[in-house]
Amino acid sequence: MTFTTPLQKNAIKIMLLGSGELGKEVAIEAQRLGIEVIAVDKYENAPAHLVANRSYAIDMQNEAAVLEVIEKEKPSFILPEVEAISISALFKAEKRGFHVIPNAEAVNKTMNRKNIRVFAAQELGVKTSGFEFVTTLNGLKEASEHIGFPCVIKPVMSSSGHGQSIAKTADDIEKSWEIAKEARGDASELIVEEFVPFDYEITLLTVRNETGTVFCDPIGHVQKDGDFILSWQPMQMSDAALQKAKEIAKAVTDGLGGRGIFGVEFFVKGEEVYFSELSPRPHDTGMVTLITQSQSQFALHVRAVLGLPLDYTTYGSGACGAYKAKNESHSPVLEIPDDAFSKNSFVRVFGKPESHVGRRMAVSLVLDEVEEAKRRAAQIVDSINDN
Repeated sequence: MTFTTPLQKNAIKIMLLGSGELGKEVAIEAQRLGIEVIAVDKYENAPAHLVANRSYAIDMQNEAAVLEVIEKEKPSFILPEVEAISISALFKAEKRGFHVIPNAEAVNKTMNRKNIRVFAAQELGVKTSGFEFVTTLNGLKEASEHIGFPCVIKPVMSSSGHGQSIAKTADDIEKSWEIAKEARGDASELIVEEFVPFDYEITLLTVRNETGTVFCDPIGHVQKDGDFILSWQPMQMSDAALQKAKEIAKAVTDGLGGRGIFGVEFFVKGEEVYFSELSPRPHDTGMVTLITQSQSQFALHVRAVLGLPLDYTTYGSGACGAYKAKNESHSPVLEIPDDAFSKNSFVRVFGKPESHVGRRMAVSLVLDEVEEAKRRAAQIVDSINDN
């Protein structure tokens, strides 16, 4: 692999379609290798815009707008980083010779919960919870009775838990129907899932390219309203359960093909492992790897895209706490106490131009024994204020 200075003729160029906090870290890792980065999002001054060579704000669900910026910049690699993207634009870009990561069909399957669930359960025979898809309130009522209560209700296309709820009884169905409208993406179709009384859930970061497939240590996490608030690595689990998770992750990612990192989510009950979801890009719970690994998930993603070796060293166990805004602001300021910065802890602020109640604005990272790291990461988050 030959690297050139950004803006030099024939330089490697990466285009991010989605420029949030995950895209920002990918951009930083690419910049460290002298790669030109083009960051695209639906709003100005998104986090990755702040560190990219050039940036654009467009309607990313508009096929013509996406193709226009792709043709203008002619990137070496296109990295979709959010769900709400024109899939048809990616297919057309691929036909025109552009390299979509991992590939347009994989993005099509994974950006939509219906596509990936059907692919995993019906085409690959992977074990999942029971599920049905609905498009109407009456259909939701009927499906929830088939699946049983409690059940999990999600839009087929959304992110960060938006639009997700748990219906404990039939009386909750209409409320869940309304909550689903809050989706970031497409709320016209919902998935109704059997609630698995799992012992814990994990993200297994799976990295693949022509050099092979590598698994990061499993990441445990706690979610609230469908979005993570605390993650840690490694998650202690039996060798048998971990092996099952690896086998499923490899089967699904091999089936999807392409290069890059995949965040594969599982529910674990004893020795039983249930496939839940998959993201064909860095995962929010994987931000903990910024402190636990010599090559974070973002560095591994860039290496995978470039066809480089995927080896890395583990520094130790650690935890990541998510700070979510408590206030609405068009010019948010975070107040972070000095003791959040120590020899084994720090804070990453995303630089989002606006804050909304519940919007993720920063993370705390702590390198320590897992339980102490979790306690400290949560403590740091609790000490942050925004205004």
